[in-house]
Amino acid sequence: MTLFARYFHTLRHLRPVQIYGRLWFRLYRPRPDSRPAPPLRIVAGGSWVAPPAGEPRLLGPVTFRFLDETRTLADPGDWNRPDWDKLWLYNLHYFDDLNAEGAGVRREWQCALIARWIADNPPGHGNGWEPYPLSLRIVNWVQWLLAGHAPQPSWLDSLAMQARYLARRLEWHLLGNHLFANAKALVHVGLFFDGSEADSWLAAGLRVLDRQLPEQILPDGGHFELSPMYHAILLKDVLDLLNLAQVYPGRIGASQTAQWRDAASRMLDWLHAMTHPDGGLAFFNDAAFGIAPTLAELVDYARRLGMSAPAAALSEAGGSTVPSRFALLPDSGYARLQTGPAVLLADVGMIGPEYLPGHAHADTLSFELSLYGQRVVVNSGTSCYGTGPERQRQRGTAAHNTVVVNGQDSSEVWGGFRVARRARPLGLRWGEEGAEAWIECGHDGYRRLPGRPLHFRRWQIGVAGLSIHDRIGGGCRHAVARYHFHPTVRVELNPDRQGGTLQLLDGTALAFRLATGAARMATTTWHPRFGTSEPNVCLEIPFNGPEAYFSIRW
Repeated sequence: MTLFARYFHTLRHLRPVQIYGRLWFRLYRPRPDSRPAPPLRIVAGGSWVAPPAGEPRLLGPVTFRFLDETRTLADPGDWNRPDWDKLWLYNLHYFDDLNAEGAGVRREWQCALIARWIADNPPGHGNGWEPYPLSLRIVNWVQWLLAGHAPQPSWLDSLAMQARYLARRLEWHLLGNHLFANAKALVHVGLFFDGSEADSWLAAGLRVLDRQLPEQILPDGGHFELSPMYHAILLKDVLDLLNLAQVYPGRIGASQTAQWRDAASRMLDWLHAMTHPDGGLAFFNDAAFGIAPTLAELVDYARRLGMSAPAAALSEAGGSTVPSRFALLPDSGYARLQTGPAVLLADVGMIGPEYLPGHAHADTLSFELSLYGQRVVVNSGTSCYGTGPERQRQRGTAAHNTVVVNGQDSSEVWGGFRVARRARPLGLRWGEEGAEAWIECGHDGYRRLPGRPLHFRRWQIGVAGLSIHDRIGGGCRHAVARYHFHPTVRVELNPDRQGGTLQLLDGTALAFRLATGAARMATTTWHPRFGTSEPNVCLEIPFNGPEAYFSIRW
């Protein structure tokens, strides 16, 4: 595929605001406004409820650990060092440690660091003044101050300057979670400060949220970028907004807070459905541990804000009542099958949204499987961003538990955060057969290839096992089903290579079988956290004809 064709199939999905917004973003740079900060708004309502505390990031006065890398901030230029990873530098500017576990014992370091950031980062210049890290830092500073820390006048003046700059630098060219973070930050400073200027920040943030919340949060409760990790981040954002509304009663309309509460409730249900028995989220699209709060942390946060716990499982799918062992998230395109010791999560949906696929992977009809509370079949996760070959590999179809045709990706992921031609699901069906539940779906992502192949898959799960039936409609030269196992799973092939055993970490033994062909084992890597790579085994099953069968018995 030529570079021109890639750009054409990528750009044709964009919204006009993204195109002219990018031009405006590049050409216009607001002048920082250094006027003194407005007065603080008097807190006349409830007290700030502490959100889930993340991992400590500040290991010493100027030593930080992000993305599994530890570095020391030696001089002012280190805030923007070109030889350090961009995402690591972004994290440096977030100030997440202010509200992390055990933050109180690091207060002296944190106060010194705020003063140093102000001194070392000239207004409007460097990574820290880009809208996304700017938004996250504003939120972290405000929440830290609401938690009871006495502000210095210079901090407040800087915070107001950051708010003024952000208000003229919203990320309309990106939309999605970035724009949501911008709006959340404006609401924070708009409530924290008082007066007409603060009211204008608050009104601007609420206007964006009024437009974005109904679009970004789907009817089934999922965030429209379809990443469980970003979903959890956005859920915390919504809960933070509800928290603020309780601290400053009467400043947010009742209809808006009702909308936020409804969204948070649906999002909790969705995250429950997309969480494994080990309490961790599923690795579809860009997802990793250690970035977003867990389901348990978010449920606890919601309860402390006066909300109820999520339902045990969704009970409706496409308007039809289904048994508790089956949950379909119809707007997100995910399914959860649960029976006996097994939980299976499958991707049967679109890449979405079409105009914002930056976190999408080529993983249509992939799945993950947990047994006896342990992860067994896993997608490869996410360890890096950027445009390098490893980022491309982790987004590719071969890094997921689905079928690769002619060595190609089912959706044309490229450039780190871009997607050209995309797979579209076909013929989604589900049902029950006795004590078993099943789901089947196809996709047309390979129709661009010679022979115009289509991939169809059927999962059937019961109390004693799982069977997977793959079929390729049309013609193809070569097709391979790939199954990636958790690093703790020991995989052994029988001499005939048509079956074998899986041994789980707790010693549980499982048997797997192929109905056709002969399997082979390959060593690959699993990426549970940014900056982390763990070796694991991938079972490759070449097609011998148009169909392939794989089963696991427990």
